[in-house]
Amino acid sequence: LVPQVPSMDPSKKVDLKIIIIGALGVGKTSLLHQYVHKTFYEDYRTTLGASILTRVLAVDNTPLKLQIWDTGGQERFRSMVSTFYKGSDGCMLAFDVTDRESFESLDNWRDDFLEKVIPRDQDFPMVVLGNKIDICDRQVPKEMASAWCKEKDIPYFEVSAKNNINVTEAFETLAKQALATYKGIFESYLTDSIKLTPNDKPKKSCC
Repeated sequence: LVPQVPSMDPSKKVDLKIIIIGALGVGKTSLLHQYVHKTFYEDYRTTLGASILTRVLAVDNTPLKLQIWDTGGQERFRSMVSTFYKGSDGCMLAFDVTDRESFESLDNWRDDFLEKVIPRDQDFPMVVLGNKIDICDRQVPKEMASAWCKEKDIPYFEVSAKNNINVTEAFETLAKQALATYKGIFESYLTDSIKLTPNDKPKKSCC
């Protein structure tokens, strides 16, 4: 008989850690405040290290508590920021469509993140946000960003923290991915823990 794997109780609240990373000034803090507080946060002070906001929502009838870590994008904080990656269930890569350099640095941010997350998993829940689509002075064409994301199989969202365009959709897509991965890890852990041990094998009978 194949042992039954207990499934996750969908009514039990799941805590997930989401981290937003990307270059300085791309609007990570504004995106987070728009999603959590529904306000445009136009404060130009640099995030030093990390700050955390939480939001509770339901995905597929499962209550989720998202703990969202907003990180500083300055190069000199990079080693400090990478210490916050541990324990993440999902990663949001953000760039500014009016700043070509912020887009070109995505590879470094993604590689740094995947290098530090243990176990390394190329299918780690991730989305990319191209922010500030409300500004006319665009330097990164949508096709270029979409192609980069398609090659790496990461969902791409064109967003505006200021006008609240696609912000909720981006966060909730990542939350769904993270929950699905979490459930998969949970169930495979349970399967492994109830497999028969060698001692349970029937003894060979002697003729």
